[in-house]
Amino acid sequence: MAHLELEGIVQRYGTLTVVNGVGFRVETGKIACLLGPSGCGKTTLLRCIAGFEEIAAGEIRIEKTSVSRAGFRVPPERRRIGMVFQDYALFPHLTVTENIGFGLAKITHDKRATRVDELLATVGLSGQGGKYPHELSGGQQQRVALARALAPRPQLILLDEPFSNLDVDLRERLSLEVRDILKSQGITAVLVTHDQHEAFAMADEIGVMAEGTIQQWDTPYNLYHQPANRFVADFVGQGVFLPGMVVDNNRVEVELGILESHVPLECGQGCDTCGKGCGVDVLLRPDDIIHDDRSGLQAEVLHKSFRGADILYTLRLGSGAKVLSLVPSHHNHALGEKIGIKLDVDHVVAFKTPKRVFAGTQPITFHG
Repeated sequence: MAHLELEGIVQRYGTLTVVNGVGFRVETGKIACLLGPSGCGKTTLLRCIAGFEEIAAGEIRIEKTSVSRAGFRVPPERRRIGMVFQDYALFPHLTVTENIGFGLAKITHDKRATRVDELLATVGLSGQGGKYPHELSGGQQQRVALARALAPRPQLILLDEPFSNLDVDLRERLSLEVRDILKSQGITAVLVTHDQHEAFAMADEIGVMAEGTIQQWDTPYNLYHQPANRFVADFVGQGVFLPGMVVDNNRVEVELGILESHVPLECGQGCDTCGKGCGVDVLLRPDDIIHDDRSGLQAEVLHKSFRGADILYTLRLGSGAKVLSLVPSHHNHALGEKIGIKLDVDHVVAFKTPKRVFAGTQPITFHG
């Protein structure tokens, strides 16, 4: 059952439209994410869901009950929503226990104490209740903020860039821990972030946003391997486009070889199939280019980025085109060295070449 439903949401500030016709649904117990660059409208959309802002058009429903539409808005405190803010928003003069129990004033002291103790254990802060926020690390403060949001047993948790103030290692670890906590509690959640690693670590479904609209709403796997358009392809993951030429309905040729598909290629509006010789741009990810010393295909090492277990190489092909390759770090090659490579492409994504076809590109997705 859908816990949260958005239909045709529009939000404006004066004449500026910041959210334009957004719609999606989140099933009960699922974690969704709004992912996109700064200024794309994701935080505004989250504030509309929370009830902090009115909407100009559309409707927001929580458990099939309308909470926002043009001219109507249920106040935030009546939506049974928990909110975790980017800056934690903890009360500095209250202890951890008092912060977590802040929204539990209507229950007895004993029940409040029991609930706070449960949440301290849930977020891994047992025995820390007497401390003040300034005595805690950033990660611990974020746990307190989550516990406070969970305390009133909300129907829905909203998280606004919750890990952006933390270092990379802690951010990745805490995002996985928060996911486990939300899943163990069976809570529906919506996360807002600009960090795809956070989104992939936490979310069951992700909506990639740009210019106030959702470009694609999908699983992390599909966003990476089957991006709906060039924006999603560029924003999610790393990759480069190589020019290709359609050989026939099931094959496209790039500089590194021929890629085969089981779905006929499509090219140009109004065409049933793509004709031989049609130009396309083929997306290649770092994991599509494999280092192979026995391969006759050679590429020059231009740059290298050591990542511990792996090295991300930027390679120059014979034509001068550049590709990326993720290689186990025991293959440590010098800049300027030529190495053997081969293609290992499971999901091929190609887009019609804009200059040769039309400006509004549509994706061609096929599986090899």
